[in-house]
Amino acid sequence: MPTIPSLPSRDEVLRMARSTTDITGQLLDTAGNITRIAINTFDPRDGSGTELLRVLRQTTAELAEASASPQAQEAFYRIVDTLTRLGTSGAPLAVHPVSEPAQALLAALGDSLLPVLDAVEPAVEEVAAVLGELAEAMSPLLPATAGVMAGAFLALTPVIRAAAEVLRDSTPELRRIADALTAAVAPLMPLQVALAERAAATGASVVRAALPPLADLAEAAAAATKAARPALLAGEELVVSGLEHLQPLLLASATHAGRVARVAAVRVSAAVSPASDRGVVVAVAPA
Repeated sequence: MPTIPSLPSRDEVLRMARSTTDITGQLLDTAGNITRIAINTFDPRDGSGTELLRVLRQTTAELAEASASPQAQEAFYRIVDTLTRLGTSGAPLAVHPVSEPAQALLAALGDSLLPVLDAVEPAVEEVAAVLGELAEAMSPLLPATAGVMAGAFLALTPVIRAAAEVLRDSTPELRRIADALTAAVAPLMPLQVALAERAAATGASVVRAALPPLADLAEAAAAATKAARPALLAGEELVVSGLEHLQPLLLASATHAGRVARVAAVRVSAAVSPASDRGVVVAVAPA
């Protein structure tokens, strides 16, 4: 016969009651939070959800009005036209016979570069972190640099526009120059190819002959560097200790130079200031 399960003890009943009470309290807190969010969303006061929706509707309307202007439509048309031209010009390259060797070359370069990239990844990450810290430290100079660059671009804009107009007006002459260069260079290409093949064969022979001595030289240099490592470390330690000893002198010299410059600036300012700027001292004698 199956055994009759024993009744839960008093501690177990208290524990289940406490767990039930905690879960009920959490559900009530969740329901209160949901109610509060709903009230804040539809609250008509500033900063609430309704105000946020109103601001979003107003922003969307202003963006639609701005994009409906003739200038915006012209800019969109130019962007689409430029992308269409790029696609039309680049599409034949995908099916051109030269694309297959180019793709094979890119695949080979990718397979060869993957181990190199894996090896230099830590160094690149460290350099990127250091550059980020440098950019953050130089952040006060960034607005001035951006202003200088913007001014330079504005100064170069007329020159670039004038050059574009000149080239546009000189299209027939440019075409004649291109045709003349093509006619002059085309007969020389077979000779250049033959010379390039001979140069490649000669260069390969020279490299093959020079690699063993270069390997011996590299091994000898590595052995010499390993033998001279204590001397190099001692020299570096000497240089660092010398800089540490010179640091107080350099700081004192910089402080003295700054003090002299301030005194000189005060004297120069006092010398070049007009006499009318000087204060007038009025003495009052007792009657």
